[in-house]
Amino acid sequence: MSVDTGVMMAGLQVHKVRFEPVGIEMEVEEGETVLDAAFRQGISLMHGCKEGQCGSCKSKLVDGDIELMKYSTFALPDYESENGHVLLCRTHAYSDVSFELLNYDEDLLSRSIAVKSFRGRVAGITALTSDIRLLEIEIDRPMKFWAGQYVDLTIDDGRITRAFSMANAPGEGTRLSFIIKKYPNGAFSSQLDGGLGVGSLVMAKGPYGTCFRREQRPGPMLLIGGGSGMSPLWSILADHIASGEQRPIRFFYGARSRADLFYLDQVAAIGEQLADFKFVPALSHATPDDHWDGETGFVHEVVARHLREEQLAGAIDAYACGPTPMIDAVLPVLQVNGVEPDHIYFDKFTPAVR
Repeated sequence: MSVDTGVMMAGLQVHKVRFEPVGIEMEVEEGETVLDAAFRQGISLMHGCKEGQCGSCKSKLVDGDIELMKYSTFALPDYESENGHVLLCRTHAYSDVSFELLNYDEDLLSRSIAVKSFRGRVAGITALTSDIRLLEIEIDRPMKFWAGQYVDLTIDDGRITRAFSMANAPGEGTRLSFIIKKYPNGAFSSQLDGGLGVGSLVMAKGPYGTCFRREQRPGPMLLIGGGSGMSPLWSILADHIASGEQRPIRFFYGARSRADLFYLDQVAAIGEQLADFKFVPALSHATPDDHWDGETGFVHEVVARHLREEQLAGAIDAYACGPTPMIDAVLPVLQVNGVEPDHIYFDKFTPAVR
């Protein structure tokens, strides 16, 4: 264990943190997790839930005194914990510490943005389908983020906080939009039909997320979504168009019935702006009333068929956003069809309940 060389700053004990093998150093204050300290200082480490449930921020303690807050043993099994592995989102430092990053993205680290809080108000709520809403908020100053990232939105005087991906492209001033699936017992989403209205106060904190658009790559881009997974993919697509880059794009979107599809006219307009673009909606529970002659089945099955039949040339970047079962089904399909693991970016969406 290292000798504590921490210093007092503004009444708080501050310790040094070093990450290997990238050689990045930062400070962590008493009472904050290592991951939160990284966010505050604009160091984008790999992360997911930020709550000790997913294991994305798993690292290995090299030296120092730490304490772990409560976490899921699914994310960090006992045998890993006994061998010095930690979850940075649950780690408090009590001395100078060093960690070995087990999973890191140099592109992510090079494009880090410091997490900040923004005061905002609801500018509009629009029904896109029976259970999907477009939430628009106006924040007090522009937020820098990468297309595909998300923020934590807080409402109800701080009692409800939920993570949502932006649907708009970066650089659109102070307006942020979000495509949100409404759940009957959703802690946040149930407020979209009555609890929240134009002018309601919303706090946004971010940006977070590692599933953002990688720029200036010539190979094909796959966008795969379901439900509110449309939100970050819509941001990525809009940002790609604004960049003026041209690359083959295949956009797969899974829904239950025809009534669950939206933005079809907007997608058609996008197709006219891009040289090589295909939108492939798939209905998993189509009925005769849908009068549907498009793809049927679950979206991962449709992706598998298209990848086998089309044989896209070049290094593929794949972005998958949606419910956890969808992501878990899509990932092996991508890898079996030759998409390199470090070119697969995904966000798993889970509902929060009261």
